[in-house]
Formats: sequence, structure tokens, C-alpha cells
Amino acid sequence: MKTITLHRPNTIQNALSDFDRYFESFFGDSIFTPASRAFNRMPAVDVRETEQAYTLEMELPGYDEKDIEIHVDGNSLSIASKQEETKSANDAEQGTWLIRERRTQAFSRSFKLPENADPQGVSAEFKTGVLCLQIKKRPEAQKRSIQINVK
Repeated sequence: MKTITLHRPNTIQNALSDFDRYFESFFGDSIFTPASRAFNRMPAVDVRETEQAYTLEMELPGYDEKDIEIHVDGNSLSIASKQEETKSANDAEQGTWLIRERRTQAFSRSFKLPENADPQGVSAEFKTGVLCLQIKKRPEAQKRSIQINVK
């Protein structure tokens, strides 16, 4: 395996999601549209590869770096929020919601790291609502040039 892959354990939610995609491919609409929207609030992720590292970028608007936990366990990378859904209480100080479309909720995403990734070489940066992880490749997995000596 040479790339970061999304880890999808066998859960009922994933089974329903697979069934829903199958249904949607025939009929053009999801039978679980309202429910799938609720479940589909996972942060978007982009992954790039260079010769030296993998870069994983995750959109996290509304979160602070203190709200995010990152764990590496062997070849598994997990990113989760410590934050629950934004408070919906209508305090006299805060006023009453008239329109409310922005929400944050707890999430957890797991990725399987490729064999050439260095679990000790993971660094994180959080800027303007985007979490950026640099996952270095092991030195022996990187390309190298060999000089030919002429005698």
C-alpha cells in the first residue's frame, strides 16, 4: 500500500451508507436524504504526496486547535474533536436564534498510513480553520540518486 486510505470499520452506519449509494445510483435520490445529511457532517480531507512526505489537510471551520486530538497508533492515524455540538440553549444574554445554519459537532476520522510512512515523523499545524498534517516518509522509502564514479 502506497497511500493514506480512509479507515472504514464495519458498522451499521457504513452498511446503510453503502446501501443508500446503491439505491441512489438507480433512482437518483437517496432514501435516507435527511439522515444522510446529518451523518455526512464529516470534515472534508485532501491528501497529497511528495517524494519526502504525505500532506493531509482537513477543513475545520469553527474549531480551535485545542478542540482537536490527533493520535498515531502503529499505522493508524486518528483525528477527533473534543467539542460537542455547539450550544443550542437560548440564554437571555445570547438572544434567541432566528436562523441557525452553522454548526459544529463531534467527529472522529481514522486513516490507515502506508507502510513507508514514519509514525514518529508526524507534525501538525492549524491555520485559518484548516488542520495540516505533514507525515514524513521513512528515509529508506525516499528516492535517492546514486552517483556513478568514473575511473
